Amino acid sequence: LSPRSSPARCSQYQSISASLQPSLVFQAVFNLLIPDHSADAFSPPRLRSPGPWDALVERLLGGLGRWDAEHFLFIAERGYLFEHNCAFLPLFPLSLRALACLWPPQLQPRSRLLLSAALLNSLLSVLAAAALYGLGRAVLRRRGEAFLAALLFSLSPAGVFMAAAYSESMFAFLAFSAMWQLEKGQSWLSGLLFSLASGARANGLINAGFFLYSRGKRFALQLQVGSASVRKLPLLWQQVLGLASSAALMCAGIFLPFALFQYYAYVRFCGPGTGLDQTVPEPLLRLARDKGYRVAGMDGAKPPWCSQRFPVVYSYIQDAYWNVGFLRYFELRQFPNFLLALPVTLLGSWAAWTYVSTNPRHCLTLGLERSKSEEKGKPRDGFCGPAAFVYMVHATALLAFGFSCMHVQVLTRFLGSSSPILYWFPAHLLQEHEPLLWSAGTDNPASGKPLPGKSPSSCGKGTPDNLVVRLLLNWRLITPLSKSILGFFLSYWLLGLILHCNFFPWT
Repeated sequence: LSPRSSPARCSQYQSISASLQPSLVFQAVFNLLIPDHSADAFSPPRLRSPGPWDALVERLLGGLGRWDAEHFLFIAERGYLFEHNCAFLPLFPLSLRALACLWPPQLQPRSRLLLSAALLNSLLSVLAAAALYGLGRAVLRRRGEAFLAALLFSLSPAGVFMAAAYSESMFAFLAFSAMWQLEKGQSWLSGLLFSLASGARANGLINAGFFLYSRGKRFALQLQVGSASVRKLPLLWQQVLGLASSAALMCAGIFLPFALFQYYAYVRFCGPGTGLDQTVPEPLLRLARDKGYRVAGMDGAKPPWCSQRFPVVYSYIQDAYWNVGFLRYFELRQFPNFLLALPVTLLGSWAAWTYVSTNPRHCLTLGLERSKSEEKGKPRDGFCGPAAFVYMVHATALLAFGFSCMHVQVLTRFLGSSSPILYWFPAHLLQEHEPLLWSAGTDNPASGKPLPGKSPSSCGKGTPDNLVVRLLLNWRLITPLSKSILGFFLSYWLLGLILHCNFFPWT
C-alpha cells in the first residue's frame, strides 16, 4: 500500500489480509484435536530430543510440516542430501534457511524453519492476493470482479498449501506479480519475477508462453494498424528480429534457474564420490538404505539419468519415484483421487467452454486479430474480454496436462497457485448470477439496497466489506450456483486443514 492509497483501496486490502489469517489458527486447533495418521511418506528421523519450546512450536505449527513440506524443511536444514529431494526446487527452502536466523538459536533447526515457513507464507499469501487483485483490474477492467476474485483466493480450495511449508504461496505471488507487470508493460521486471518463479516450481517454465504471446500479439497488431512504410520488407525483418531476440532473451532468463539447478544436481549426484556419507548421521544413512534413497556424494553406480544426453533429474524423479507419466494414473484404484479432482476439473472445463463459446472468432484467430470493439477503442471487459484469452489458454493447458500426466488429485493446488482463472471465473459467475451482489455496489448493480448486515468501512476504522463473508452469512438467500461455488471453496479449504495437517491423504 502506498501513502496515496484511498480509504476504499486500503479497506479492500484489509479484507484480503484478514481473510487469509484463520488458516494458521485452524490448522493448530485441528492438529491438537486430531491424532496424526501413520502415512507412508518421507519422514526423516529427528536426531535430537526436542526441548520444551520446540515441543510447543511443533504442537502449534506441526501441521504445516506434513507430506511434501517434510522435503522442503529437510532441504532447508541439510541441503539436497537424497536424490528424490531434487524434485523440489531451491528458492523456497533457501528462503526458509535465510529466515531461520531470525529465531533464537536455542530452538532446533526444524522449529526455526517451521516458524519461518509460517511467517513467510503468511506474508506471501497476502501479497499474492494483492497481486491477483492488481492483475484482475488490469485484465478484467472491473474493480469489483477483481476484488471478489482476490477474496476467493483468500478462501482458496488450495488454502492449506498456501499456509503450509510448501512453495505454492511463493509461486503464486511471483507468477501473479509477473503477469501484472507484463500487463503494465514492465517487461524486464516481469521477466525477473517469472525467472524467480521458475526457481520455485517447475511449472514456472510454462510462463515463458506469456512473453512469446505478448511479443507475437504486439507484432501482429502492428501489421494490422501500421502504415504502408511499416510493412516494407527491411523494416519488417528488423521488427521480426528485434521481437524474436527480446523474446528469446526473456525465455532464456526464465529457463535459467531451472537449468542451473539441473546442473547442480548433476555435479552432486553424477560426479565422483566425495565421501559425503562419512559426515551424514547414521540414522539418515539407515533411512536411505531402508527406503532405497540415493545419497549425494557416495561412490557406486551412477543414477541412469546421469548418462542421458540432457541429464534432467527432475523428470527422472517424477518417473522413477512417483510413476508420473502420460495416462499412468488412469487406474481403477485411483478413482477416489479423480473424485477429489472433479470439482476443479469441471470448473476449469466450464471456464474454457464459456470463454470459447462467447469468443469463437477471437479464439480461432488466437487473439491476434483486432476486434471491432478494440478498433473503436472500447474492448469488452470482464472475464470474457479479449485480454483474458492468454490466461484462459494457460489454465486450459495446465488442466489438460495435470489431468493426463500428473497425480490427478494435485490439480486443485496446481491450478490454485498458478492460474488466475480459478478465481476470475467463479467471481464472474457470482457477479453474473447472484442478485445479492448486484445490490452490494459491485460492477453489476441492480438496486441501491445494501446487503443485509452491511456496514460502512474506511481505512483504519469500521469493518472491511468482505463480500464472500457476507454471502456466507446470507447463505439461505443466495442462489444454488453461489452455494455450489462457495461450498467448493469453503469445504476444500476446511477439509485441507483437517486432513492434510494430520497426515491424511489430500489433494
